[in-house]
Amino acid sequence: MEYKTTHTITRYDQELESLRAIMGRMGELVERQTTKAVAAVVDQDEHAAYEASALDPQVDALEREVETLGIRILALRAPMASDLRMIIAALKMSSDLERIGDYAASIAHRSRKATPLDDGFSFSSLRAMGHMVEENLHRTVTAMVNNDADIACEVWSSDTIIDDLYTTMFRELVTYMMETPRHIGICIHLLVIAKNLERIGDHATNIAERIYYAVTGQMLPSERPRGGESNRETFPESRAESSIE
Repeated sequence: MEYKTTHTITRYDQELESLRAIMGRMGELVERQTTKAVAAVVDQDEHAAYEASALDPQVDALEREVETLGIRILALRAPMASDLRMIIAALKMSSDLERIGDYAASIAHRSRKATPLDDGFSFSSLRAMGHMVEENLHRTVTAMVNNDADIACEVWSSDTIIDDLYTTMFRELVTYMMETPRHIGICIHLLVIAKNLERIGDHATNIAERIYYAVTGQMLPSERPRGGESNRETFPESRAESSIE
């Protein structure tokens, strides 16, 4: 009987480690996918666009693995306290990571249509926004892998920067469309790309909140820090979700 109990505990620990490992692989893939998607737009890198799209099925498969293993552990092991928080957080974080992958794939797809504009329009705001999203996502994955509540809190606090960059990008593109109507089509693709980047930032913040709760047992404030609010009014959530292709 003593041998059986030890075996059960060991198996439980192995299952928890497997779940963490799958989440780590999923985070790494999504981070790479987002980096490739940003490069596809700002550097007009067709190979990066292809790679970002090609990674999406792998991310989807890992989400299914997390769901299958997480439900199995809940059903068979009856976890408690921090283990239970970690498993529930993993199930929710895998959904956020999968959505980030979808947005990255959409950006990669639209990058082929978002060709550089003439008349002095610069990709500098989009590049800055893309790099900030990459940095936040990297810190989010680091916090997830290391169970680091402090980094998670930093990610949660810095989402305002991404919101402000989106607002700047939105205003620049609207002004450019008014002044140069012949490029409205390209600008619309750029607007959707910017919105998808902003949504990646939101999902990274979701993950940060879940990490913080899983590690500390406490919730971050329900009211998130926000940047400019004009993006919420001019590009409502229903349209943002429909931007994924």
